[in-house]
Amino acid sequence: MDTGSILGRLAALREEYAAGGLDVPDLAADPYLMFQRWLGEALDAGLHEPNAMVLSTVGIEGRPSSRMVLLKGLDERGFVLFTNHGSRKGQELAADPHCALLFPWHPLQRQVRIEGTARVLEREAVEAYHRTRPRGAQLGAWASQQSQPVASRDELTAAYDEMTARFEGQDVPVPDHWGGYRVEPETVEFWQGRPGRMHDRLVYERDGVGWRIQRLAP
Repeated sequence: MDTGSILGRLAALREEYAAGGLDVPDLAADPYLMFQRWLGEALDAGLHEPNAMVLSTVGIEGRPSSRMVLLKGLDERGFVLFTNHGSRKGQELAADPHCALLFPWHPLQRQVRIEGTARVLEREAVEAYHRTRPRGAQLGAWASQQSQPVASRDELTAAYDEMTARFEGQDVPVPDHWGGYRVEPETVEFWQGRPGRMHDRLVYERDGVGWRIQRLAP
């Protein structure tokens, strides 16, 4: 591989953002309605997995980590995701529930940035969502000790086969170690690309029971 060529191509990457703009009069009354509007436009545009988001957490030593997860619910209380509580993100959220979400909607020249606090989801909501999952995903939640080392792919396959046999002919229950979080936002930023890198950045900040809106420099 020609490293110099790759780095040269990287330096030459440029895109002028000119798909549209964003101003305060364009915003909905609260960030949840605004997010639903933009999510609907992402769905209408045919974006691949527009509910995919980067979840960033902080470890006990103050070191950040990020990974892609899927948004699976949204209401006036926050943004919902599901995972193994014993995973790295689960352990980090247990130690420090402050976290950040990022929706990178590149084809629309948009992103949404959220900072807030993750709360463990009610068990009733977890069980209701679990029932909607494909059976394979339900079995996978039992078979995978998420974020733990495994000796080989064969070990994972054997664990999955064991769970398949264990629950043959019956509904797959929710594992005790599996659940969800609702990220309650303190700030929600809507970012729209603009020419000359003079992007629009409008932020909802929690202000008591309501929201304050301000524009940030790009």
